[in-house]
Amino acid sequence: MTPQYDHIVIGGGSAGAAAAAGLVNAGAKVLLLEAGYSNRHPLLDMPPGIFKMINGSKFMRYHKTEAQPHLDGRAHDIPQGNVLGGGSSVNAQVYMRGRPSDYDAWDDMLRGTNDGVGWGWDEVLPYFRGMEGNNRFASDLHGSEGPVLVSDPGHINDMSRWFVQAVQQLGEPFNPDFNGPTQRGVGFYQFTNRAGRRNSSAYAFLTPLEGNPNLTIKLQAEAARIETKDGRVTGVTYRDKSGEHSANVDGEVILAAGALVSPKLLMLSGIGPEAHLGQHGIDVVAPRQGVGQNLIDHPEVPVTAFANGPYGYFKQGNGWRMLRNGLQFKLFGSGPVTSAGVEAGAFVNPSDPTADPTIQAFCVPIVYLDRDALEEVEDDYGLTVTTVVVKPTSRGEVRLKSSDPFAMPSVSPNLLKSEDDMAEMIRGQRFFRRAFETKPLSDRIRQIVIPEGDDDETLRAHCKRFVKTNYHPAGTCRMGADGDPMAVLDSRLRVRGVEGLRVCDMSAVPDINAGNTNAPAMMLGARCADLVLEDA
Repeated sequence: MTPQYDHIVIGGGSAGAAAAAGLVNAGAKVLLLEAGYSNRHPLLDMPPGIFKMINGSKFMRYHKTEAQPHLDGRAHDIPQGNVLGGGSSVNAQVYMRGRPSDYDAWDDMLRGTNDGVGWGWDEVLPYFRGMEGNNRFASDLHGSEGPVLVSDPGHINDMSRWFVQAVQQLGEPFNPDFNGPTQRGVGFYQFTNRAGRRNSSAYAFLTPLEGNPNLTIKLQAEAARIETKDGRVTGVTYRDKSGEHSANVDGEVILAAGALVSPKLLMLSGIGPEAHLGQHGIDVVAPRQGVGQNLIDHPEVPVTAFANGPYGYFKQGNGWRMLRNGLQFKLFGSGPVTSAGVEAGAFVNPSDPTADPTIQAFCVPIVYLDRDALEEVEDDYGLTVTTVVVKPTSRGEVRLKSSDPFAMPSVSPNLLKSEDDMAEMIRGQRFFRRAFETKPLSDRIRQIVIPEGDDDETLRAHCKRFVKTNYHPAGTCRMGADGDPMAVLDSRLRVRGVEGLRVCDMSAVPDINAGNTNAPAMMLGARCADLVLEDA
């Protein structure tokens, strides 16, 4: 007999875990399908553990992009979490919400809808505050009692301190709170961990529900398609190690499989561009031209230098250093194990320092490169500062490669395809190259390895060779106003043309926020649960 649920959530990542918890806490019977593995693993729990596995792990699913003509035919990886908690179980744990203008812009884009839901800062801030359990702030901008534990870095490497001081020497103010009144400046991030343990969405939202009979979690259970009848969702077909199964739903299906997989599932289920579905022999349930379009990601490019002494985290996870650091953590709860490996960062506008920041930077006290570039730079004591364009104008797409539900989608992110994005990235690279040449950081730098110069031609070639994802794909099933032909969702996150189906992950956003996307994804999931309950 096919099991019946009030609601089915596809994807147990940042958004899906928050959505499932919200529904279960309201008394609903929920099935949560997660294609990946359990999040309970010692390397995942330790804040810096992901650096041990980011370049090859079962907890990651690696999407290889299509060859990118504007990058001279280069293809690159987009890793996504393949684990309960999704990206929040494998990320660097930076807690960032973006700026109020990001959400006010969403609200402007959604004007003309008739469903009474606003997405401006005043509407989303209560969700951020309600989720947040901050160990330093408690104010009208920050919550201190929520399930998502937000903390200052447990350990700060000297390289991170020197970076912060050098950027201040360039005229940027010290910012004690990037989620505060202003983003601009340099300082230390806050993180979703506490006392040397990662606090993923799985721990924050799902662990408190262990033993609750209303929540069924199935791991390594990959959704194949969403079933519909007469324009209404009826259930989900999925596959696990024992074969193919079906689950029926009385209420709604909430899709939260991420910005690369959610559009794939919609298209496999007959919801998408008619011509593209026809190419793969898929019957059209609801024609939606925008499914898979509007792919946005934050492009990231490294500036890397060798240190002139034993500074940073080089080999701190190997041999006797690993034993020493582990012993320090066990005995005293301190040391490098309590750091996520990224402690400091900055938001700057190299063209107009007083305007909204255009570049975010992450200071990583190691030689840190994507896995397709690891052999190009010797591994040694060093420092990498990655520069990120926070409001990119480039747009890509996600398409089907075939009608096989378990085939990877075709992904073309078009990072830095827009000349505006490339020009902004070049300005960011030049600015942070100057930071490497500024005291006190310059006193510890032996050689800037990449980029080798700061002229436009050198920086452009460097950006094309090394640009990679900042792990923030978004926008591929976006919300939009009623008259927008490319809008997949209305402002209540409902898929247009299908009853009982919503999307609540970062694919739902009309534009990407300025900063990391884990916190916005959790906000989307929590708000989706409330919208489902309201409409029920």
